[in-house]
Amino acid sequence: MARRPPGGPGLPPDLPPDLPPGRPRPAEGEAPLPSKDELRRFLQASPGRVGKTGISRHFGLGPDQRPALRALLKDLLAEGDAQPAGRRGVAAPGRLPEMAVIEVTGTDPDGDPIARPLGWKPERQGPMPVIFMAPERAGQPALAPGEKVLARLKPIGAGKYQGSTVKRIGGASPARILGVYEEGRITPTDRRHRSDWAVPPGEHGGAEPGEIVLAEPLPGRPLGLRPARIVERLGRMGEARSVSLICIHAHGIPELFPAEAVREAERARGVGAEGREDLRDIPLVTIDGEDARDFDDAVWAEPDGTGWRVIVAIADVAHYVTPGSALDREAWARGNSVYFPDRVVPMLPEALSNGWCSLKPGEPRGCLFAELRFDAGGAKTAHRFGRGIMRSAARLTYEQVQAARAAGEDPTGTLRPLYGAYAALQAARDRRGTLDLELPERRVRLDDQGRVLGVEPRARLASHRLIEEFMVAANVAAAEELERLRQPCLYRIHDRPADRKLEGLRQFLESFGIDLPASDRLHPRDFARVLDRVRGQPEERLVHETVLRAQSQAEYAPDNIGHFGLGLSRYAHFTSPIRRYADLLVHRALIRGLGLGGDGLAEAEAARLPDTGEHVTQTERRAAAAERDAVERYLAAFMSQHVGEVFEARISGVTRFGLFVTLEANGASGIVPIASLPDDRWTEDQARQARHGRMLSGQRTGLTFTLGQAVEARLVEATPRTGGLVFHLMQGVPPRRPAKGGARRG
Repeated sequence: MARRPPGGPGLPPDLPPDLPPGRPRPAEGEAPLPSKDELRRFLQASPGRVGKTGISRHFGLGPDQRPALRALLKDLLAEGDAQPAGRRGVAAPGRLPEMAVIEVTGTDPDGDPIARPLGWKPERQGPMPVIFMAPERAGQPALAPGEKVLARLKPIGAGKYQGSTVKRIGGASPARILGVYEEGRITPTDRRHRSDWAVPPGEHGGAEPGEIVLAEPLPGRPLGLRPARIVERLGRMGEARSVSLICIHAHGIPELFPAEAVREAERARGVGAEGREDLRDIPLVTIDGEDARDFDDAVWAEPDGTGWRVIVAIADVAHYVTPGSALDREAWARGNSVYFPDRVVPMLPEALSNGWCSLKPGEPRGCLFAELRFDAGGAKTAHRFGRGIMRSAARLTYEQVQAARAAGEDPTGTLRPLYGAYAALQAARDRRGTLDLELPERRVRLDDQGRVLGVEPRARLASHRLIEEFMVAANVAAAEELERLRQPCLYRIHDRPADRKLEGLRQFLESFGIDLPASDRLHPRDFARVLDRVRGQPEERLVHETVLRAQSQAEYAPDNIGHFGLGLSRYAHFTSPIRRYADLLVHRALIRGLGLGGDGLAEAEAARLPDTGEHVTQTERRAAAAERDAVERYLAAFMSQHVGEVFEARISGVTRFGLFVTLEANGASGIVPIASLPDDRWTEDQARQARHGRMLSGQRTGLTFTLGQAVEARLVEATPRTGGLVFHLMQGVPPRRPAKGGARRG
């Protein structure tokens, strides 16, 4: 294949066609692979995003050279000489293309929309650029938070762009505002949306003051607030379920199932034993939380010589959700289930999620199972996968299992071998070295009317760890089995922390006298040593949270880079297909590879795995944001009863515009505006920060506020509508200590 002549349409004219010195000459008729320097210059000269197809076309590369090109681009990305752009493209570092898909994130104080580029990864590409969108054309509704558009971008400063809409793509169903209606105006529930909206006469849709509403922007920009029309009433603010309702709509969580998907689920029936291994005589048990809403995994163990035999059985969702069906299309779109304190938005309709795919005790259920064998030290010696029929012997809770273990009891006859196998697996985990962050999940307790009774850390028990170890072992075995079968696999990957984040973490830890090895020698066990150093110390929670923020986010992808946090070279989610679409694809790949039925992974699905990996990664992050948002709003509702009280807290963020504090009692976080600090000229002390971490210093008073510092904080404002909390610090550094774990009146 001949090289494309330089200087073609939209391509840079300055790349030399001759073979670089020292480069191996390609095979007859094959163009040479470009060097890194050639690729860097090509990206710098390209006006925006380019893909592998465009690069191959320019350099005259053939299909068989694609793997080498991917490796070359991966090196450039890792070295910071290229940045991801869109789903599959790359661009020169630090630059947005002339045309890009952006998402509106809020409005500035004047009500004009601001946006961010989709697909931007701060850990690799640096700080998120800010895009200031120009007003829409006359007659077009204004852009609203959550809406996605194709925009033409023009740089206007470091990290800043002016954007203009080329085409609306969607994303806010369509451009809509979620807020609380009062007479003549809507106050948004999103803190990023800083301006109210005006509701003209006749456009209130029957809404009453205090109701949560959905509205759409109206054309035009009169003086004052932007106009909007109310299109849906969602209930009153403060009513039971209003918080999760706000979060569902704010994050675009699909809530209603298409009628055809519901009909498919309702037509489902139980499975027979034909063609399946019969596990019904094995006393598999489910172990979940007291408030669990679905049961899709069951476990069993027995001694096996000096080691252990373990079976992990998972609901056979692939039997009911087949490729290309209405159920499959909707499950793909949702990506995962979303869990709120008062409800769940499931990935599958209730007839499956709480019916045929829920491993209820005493009822036969189809399953895929992993049979695992371990030696006495927890090293896996063998595994096999199969399709079976099982009957759960008991539905146990973590609390029941923990209590029985503490009392030396085993009512089902299954717990002692389960704990024996767990001890071996835990020993193997300890030898491997993993990142084990102790950040308890916050549990919101509600009464029958949906009012918040309290927000408290959910206890993390040994019984939780037991199930986690069995699930991790099954997930590893699934990835290994798919590699053995040469089947495509959607891996769960977790990259090493970015150097930029590590440097910030290193400075923070130095303020506590803790150091980290160099980036190229860093291992998860190094983080484990950091956490051991602060165990039981006042700064323990803050260090855990800061270490967590320094980590890369886990993703789904068909290209394996391993899982840094777990210290594993291969890992794939297999254990929750009832609530994660990625697990369903792993089941289908196993079914196809092992010849377990005709409902395995389809070729079209295998070809879409890169796109599916990106999609389910985004739906997972959307769900996590919605769940976190709900807890923050419930917490604000609970804290609204304690305005004026003083709490023990620690400074968890230092910025030029103020401080962030986190309460010791319940983990609630809020802002301390810089205007509330003593009258002074407050600056970030760069010289002292190098020794003590992020710091705000007063030039006149000499007061300093440092990341991790213990303070007393008085709650002055709690807004359940947005989840926002505002605190003022009490005078005096170091602070007086209020009663242990509680609050006092200021």
